[in-house]
Amino acid sequence: MLLESDVFIAYMKKGDWLKKAATAIIDAVEKDQLGPVQASTEVFHELYYVFSDYAPLQTIAVNEARIATIKNLTYVAPDYATYLAALSIMDTYGITSVFDAIYAATALSNSVPDHTIISTDKKYECVKGLKRIDPRKLKI
Repeated sequence: MLLESDVFIAYMKKGDWLKKAATAIIDAVEKDQLGPVQASTEVFHELYYVFSDYAPLQTIAVNEARIATIKNLTYVAPDYATYLAALSIMDTYGITSVFDAIYAATALSNSVPDHTIISTDKKYECVKGLKRIDPRKLKI
């Protein structure tokens, strides 16, 4: 399963409506309770853009380092095929965020065998072959 950026955003923030679920998921990943869990390396780019307007660069770096060192989490770096698939997903399903399209393409790749994405974003439900689980409903 692939963790989408909303889980990491909530995990990094001091307060967030998804904080409790995000923290429980990260704790479960670190305890290896969820089986194979992946994240796209593109999450680091997105998190920078999300937080750069209101957090100092040093704070962003510290928080991203925390995410980079989560035990039992495998990071998947997109290759050219992932980027091309993401553009196709944007065109086919009307997804407007390149990050969301990259996450969908990554979740559909062989790097994520169950083709599942953990996200609150319902737009993923329209992508053929992709299974979305709301992080608040993930069985831990």
